[in-house]
Amino acid sequence: MLAFFISIRLIDVLDILLVAFLLYQVFKLLKDSIATYIFIGFFFIYLVWLIVKALNMEMLSLILGQFMGVGIIALIVVFQQELRRFLLMIGRKYFANINIHFIEDIIKAKSTIQTEQNHLTIDEIIKATTELARTKTGAIMVVSDFLKLNNFVETGVVLNATVNHQTLISIFFKNNPLHDGAVIIHRNKILAAKVILPINNEILLNEKYGTRHRSALSMNIETDVPVIVVSEETGNISIANHEVIKKVSPKELEEILNKLNL
Repeated sequence: MLAFFISIRLIDVLDILLVAFLLYQVFKLLKDSIATYIFIGFFFIYLVWLIVKALNMEMLSLILGQFMGVGIIALIVVFQQELRRFLLMIGRKYFANINIHFIEDIIKAKSTIQTEQNHLTIDEIIKATTELARTKTGAIMVVSDFLKLNNFVETGVVLNATVNHQTLISIFFKNNPLHDGAVIIHRNKILAAKVILPINNEILLNEKYGTRHRSALSMNIETDVPVIVVSEETGNISIANHEVIKKVSPKELEEILNKLNL
């Protein structure tokens, strides 16, 4: 036993820690999801396969071996949304501080101007959201910090207009043909209106939320981008962020948006 511990190298400890970290991230990604049970089922079959191989049960081992051979491909198909979220989470969590436009900012020396634009954009969003809440006008705004979300922009009407509270309010006015759908905001631009957002199957079955709130939460889960919702029933302001949706005040919303690099 002592010889075993003595033979453990530093690289072995690092290997164990990395595997533990990976399993922890997988658990975080799959918890409270139906995908958890699929993963457990696959893991159980894998353990049975190892036991069968150890017992030299050749026929059953061959059958399970064939299953395990295509199992990896099956997992990729089944967990494609989860894998996408996992890769997006890694990219945003560990590389979010790398500004994609940093070269452009250095060349044009516009970082100060960009900061001022950020504050102006946030002010306009807060003004619009506050007024929409006061009049109980339903609205949903996707506020992207570095992703342009072109695949979603293409589902709506492209505007590419400067963010302005009057423009946002008019878009969601009930008689405006653009009001039915989401607005996508990137930096100081309203990229598109009347955008169709995805609705996650699990969230679709959750009667706790209305259609806008379901769309907002689904969009946040899929892209990790914050989504603002104004309820036309209550006038409450909510934000879907970090895979949860919660009611916020205009001040709280401003604090959240200030953390983004619009």
